[in-house]
Amino acid sequence: MTETSPQKPIPVTVLTGYLGAGKTTLLNRILSENHGRKYAVIVNEFGEIGIDNDLIVESDEEIYEMNNGCVCCTVRGDLIRVVEGLMRRPGRFDAIIVETTGLADPVPVAQTFFMDDDVRAKTELDAVVALVDAKHLPLRLKDSREAEDQIAFADVVLLNKTDLVTPEELERIEATVRVINPSARIYRTQRSDIDLAKVLDQGAFNLEKALENDPHFLDQDEHDHDHACGPDCNHDHHHHHDHDHHHHDHDHDHHHHDHAPSPIHDVTVQSISLRGGEMNPDRFFPWIQKITQTDGPNILRLKGIIAFAGDAERYVVQGVHMIIEGDHQRAWKDGEKRESRLVFIGRDLDREKLERTFKACEAQPN
Repeated sequence: MTETSPQKPIPVTVLTGYLGAGKTTLLNRILSENHGRKYAVIVNEFGEIGIDNDLIVESDEEIYEMNNGCVCCTVRGDLIRVVEGLMRRPGRFDAIIVETTGLADPVPVAQTFFMDDDVRAKTELDAVVALVDAKHLPLRLKDSREAEDQIAFADVVLLNKTDLVTPEELERIEATVRVINPSARIYRTQRSDIDLAKVLDQGAFNLEKALENDPHFLDQDEHDHDHACGPDCNHDHHHHHDHDHHHHDHDHDHHHHDHAPSPIHDVTVQSISLRGGEMNPDRFFPWIQKITQTDGPNILRLKGIIAFAGDAERYVVQGVHMIIEGDHQRAWKDGEKRESRLVFIGRDLDREKLERTFKACEAQPN
């Protein structure tokens, strides 16, 4: 490659999902279908013996295994090394798939592609895809915080094993997924059978692309899930899971919730949608910095479009925990309503404080 023709970033799909949700089945379909693309697969296996790897169908794809189990602080170094090794072999594959162990928190994996400069220069996080076992999700949400995080963090959710539940149960499960993550695309599947075009090469993690593909991506008013159980819901939402390992950039401090709106009352993640007019950049930027510094450990994802007073272009912002970035996306179109929208997905977030302080960032009309 000459310097005048830079390589296009390699798209990376992260597959998450609890043990038994169907990740290996989906991976095998990706590896064996005739789609004309070559994938490098990074399998993150829990324990010293790579059981999942033995289940993966024989294919001419290249599979790399990382046996460090818990995708915690150690994952970034391992993942960066594997990805950098792959990047030294250009032309061997078109895309990378990272399959995380079922116990893994997807955040550190995504952060590696989101924030490591070397990796980021050569790769692009395309989508985080979570598989959910429709039959066992209520139980998973009772006993595992990771199962909830995987849904909260996903761009695409495959509601799998739908044949094992009644239509009423399925409706309830899908409503729960929507409460945890209102903006994810949800597909109902059996045996992970999905048109791969809906999972791969989505550009879904990139908020700018997601908005180009679906201008109403952040609009949740037509199905406002924020109040599925009413603001005065007084159910006791306990955390049933004690975390015994800490990620170095989020502090697992469990508070009790008294308004997690969900048909399954073990959901601790909430989504808060903020809407406002044109913003004053001198107020907005210090505000968002402060929010991400103070509430960062509790913010799983943050995404929004901001209209700044006197700015002809839409400003797109997104964040993961305390890491936040933003950029101008495109000019506001004629007749397009110049408003600011921001969505937080996280735990123990103070809705009233966020709404009030976001409103205070608005530009004063002349």
